[in-house]
Amino acid sequence: MNSITPSKNLQQLPPYLFSRINKLKLEAYQKKLDVIDLAMGNPDLPTDKTIVERLCETVREHPKTHRYPQAKGMPKFRKTVSDWFRKRFGVHLDPEKEILALIGSKEGVAHLCMSFLNPGDYTLVPDPAYPVYYNTTILSGGRVYLFPLEEKNNYLPDFAKIPQKIVNKSKIIFLNYPNNPTTAIVEDEKFFYEAIRFAKKNNLILCYDNAYSEITFDGYVAPSILQYEGAKDVAVEFHSFSKTFSMAGWRVGFVVGNEQIISQLEKFKSFIDYGVPTFIQLSAVKALLEYDNIVPEIRKIYQQRRDIMIKEFKKIGYEVPVPKATMYLWCKLPQKIVDEYGSLKFAEFLLKETGVAISPGVGFGPHGEGYFRLALVTANNRFHDVALRFKKIFLSVGVKLK
Repeated sequence: MNSITPSKNLQQLPPYLFSRINKLKLEAYQKKLDVIDLAMGNPDLPTDKTIVERLCETVREHPKTHRYPQAKGMPKFRKTVSDWFRKRFGVHLDPEKEILALIGSKEGVAHLCMSFLNPGDYTLVPDPAYPVYYNTTILSGGRVYLFPLEEKNNYLPDFAKIPQKIVNKSKIIFLNYPNNPTTAIVEDEKFFYEAIRFAKKNNLILCYDNAYSEITFDGYVAPSILQYEGAKDVAVEFHSFSKTFSMAGWRVGFVVGNEQIISQLEKFKSFIDYGVPTFIQLSAVKALLEYDNIVPEIRKIYQQRRDIMIKEFKKIGYEVPVPKATMYLWCKLPQKIVDEYGSLKFAEFLLKETGVAISPGVGFGPHGEGYFRLALVTANNRFHDVALRFKKIFLSVGVKLK
């Protein structure tokens, strides 16, 4: 049989970062290492029992929910999203025109690119960033322009530094705060107005990924970009149940905002999938209705884990920033490791030698080099072991700890 080659777009992409890490984890398990997996933002907390019970009852007692769902999302789901959004952000959304159910926000972002990009169109993608923005642009036949997010600027972009000749060829700009992977937040509202003006001026879709809006600490409350005047003219905002409700495997989310963008995304999805299963949508409705009874405890657990991990790192003489949001730590590598290994080789070395899995910063873009992301997805009593294993590796390569 002649060899069958994948599409040119697919060939442009390297192996997915987490697929490579998963392969190394499997090898570590085979070596009988005690693996502590902090690589992927895959919540270890179980979904709240009230949501699970709603699912079981729905599947058992309502067989009509086993049939094909409504692609745009059932009216009850969209109405509940609208009510929650108004209560949470003070933003009114039309359930018929401004809300669309998604099979997780990752799918929604991918299909947004496929809905709007023509071959050669650019997207403006932060660097570092969630890899899906880059990958789905390429798979859609588009081209990527990476704009840097740097620590010295609090990981906020400078829109003025994006070349106008690139902007003129662009269709979409991606923004994501609270930010994955850097954990950065926006504290000055002027940024949102600046982003909206930039998108309007240049006829861009402003894709605002707000997947971590509910995982915030120390009194910080994350906004929706739709709170700001003019946002609905250009913006759509993505939300996920994965982190907020520990429902990553349930695959449900939603996108809200500009009705023209929503309508075209709905049209595209109608050709590709049948939408979120009805019994999952009804479980998500239950989650939103029980928000006040569920989310504060999840938030509290992640804050406790953040504090424990930072304290344990500090004990070994390794200082890391204290994030006000997300389920991650974004950690700067000692310069000696950056010079001799780089973030990818260090992550591989750490996993092979100690069983601790992390995400190398370079996997999120060139400006992620010199950092790693650590997901707070293990039991509290494991963070002490994590710190000791880091200490062992740091000392073995000659890093001087404080």
